[in-house]
This record gives sequence, C-alpha cells and structure tokens, in this order.
Amino acid sequence: MEMQNSLRRILELLKNGKIDVDTAMENLSLLPYEDLGDVKLDWHRSIRRGIGEIIYTPGKSDEQLIKIAQSIARNRSNAIFSRISMDKHELLKDYISNIEYRKDSRLSLCRFEPPQKRGEVAVIAAGSSDKPVAEEAADVAEFAGCQVKRFCDVGVAGIHRLFPLLPDIRKSRAIVVVAGMEGALPSVVAGLVSSIVIAVPTSVGYGASFGGLAALLSMLNACSGGVVVVNIDNGVGAGLAAALVASK
Repeated sequence: MEMQNSLRRILELLKNGKIDVDTAMENLSLLPYEDLGDVKLDWHRSIRRGIGEIIYTPGKSDEQLIKIAQSIARNRSNAIFSRISMDKHELLKDYISNIEYRKDSRLSLCRFEPPQKRGEVAVIAAGSSDKPVAEEAADVAEFAGCQVKRFCDVGVAGIHRLFPLLPDIRKSRAIVVVAGMEGALPSVVAGLVSSIVIAVPTSVGYGASFGGLAALLSMLNACSGGVVVVNIDNGVGAGLAAALVASK
C-alpha cells in the first residue's frame, strides 16, 4: 500500500544517509495526518483501510483544493477527488501531474503507488440513468485494487435481461447494485447470489420517488437477506465497502 511504501522510503533514505534523523522525524510526523489549517489530510488511512484519502470536492474553494493537491504531490500519496467538475480537475493538473479524470464517474484519480490486489466485484446498474453513480462505485473499487465487472440496464422493468449475466455476477466476492425509481433490483439480485449485496439508491425517478427516498426505503426493507444499504447516490461509499469485502 502507498503509505507503507512512504514509510519504507523514509527509512531507506535514513539508512542510506540521504536524510538525517531530524528530517526523518519531521517526515514521519506528517504521516498520521497533515494539518493544513482548515484542511487536515489523513496519511495513515491507507494503512488502516487500504485506500488513501477521498476528497469530496463540492463546497471546497480553489485555495483549499490547491493546498490539498500540493500536499498530495509532495507526499506522493494515492488519492481520489470525488464529484469533481472538469474545470476543478484542470486546476489540480497544475499541481499533480499524474492525475486522471473520469468523466462518467466525476472522479479525479491520483495514483503514485499500485494498490493491494483484491478480489472481484460486480457493479450492476438498474438503468442507464443510474450509470453515473454505478461508475463512481466501479472506479473507486478499481482504484482500491479490485477487478470490476460492470453490468448496465438490467432493472426489474425487464428482469429477463439479468438472468444470462448471473454466472458472471456470481463469481464476485461483493456485488454493488445501483437503482432508482422503486429500488427493487438489489432484493431481486440478493435472492439469486451468495455474495453480499451493497445497495445504492439513486435520486433517479419521478415525483413520488422523492429524490431517491423511495428507493432507499425499499432497499432498507429488502425481503432478501444479505442486503446492506448506503446513502442516496453514494457510489463512493459503495465502491469502498465492496473493496473492503473483496479483500477478505
């Protein structure tokens, strides 16, 4: 994992006489977290969870994002910027040269070290309108080291589309199911597989869907066992949860 590699680099530099003890101590002191004033970056998260910082971009000023980007580049730490616009990504590119933008998932991915290898994860989107949240989950799981298989537009309005895909889906250690409208698909999938199903309600739907609340309540009341639910439109949380399950 990247933070373990950072620790190793510091120790190797000290061993080889390229830095002194005081410099090593200063570098080590930043590893638990770095205080940038109104932003605090947790550099030990990758040791605890196996994935680095995930920075929620909306609401942050350009100045805050620049401070974060400079620190990430300086520490060479893997990180994800979520719900990021293209113009904010372009801003970060001036400070992090190897950052990659994923338009479909609205993520900017910054990787300096390869992730630990994890198992296979399936990400299922009920409809094409659910795809942005599904891609968010898939990209986060991939970033964390999972092998991800994507399945789109197999919702309950045409449930026969799901059945030919089940042999592939059943190979996965964790399954993310993303659905709006009435949110029925996770319960259906859970009744057909042996893996845990991580359900993601989306805000897709007409007026009585109440911005995803109807789907959320359906998923919380799933008849099938083995369904766990994240918040509305929370692809990041679902992708991370799937990666943690797939690492076991």
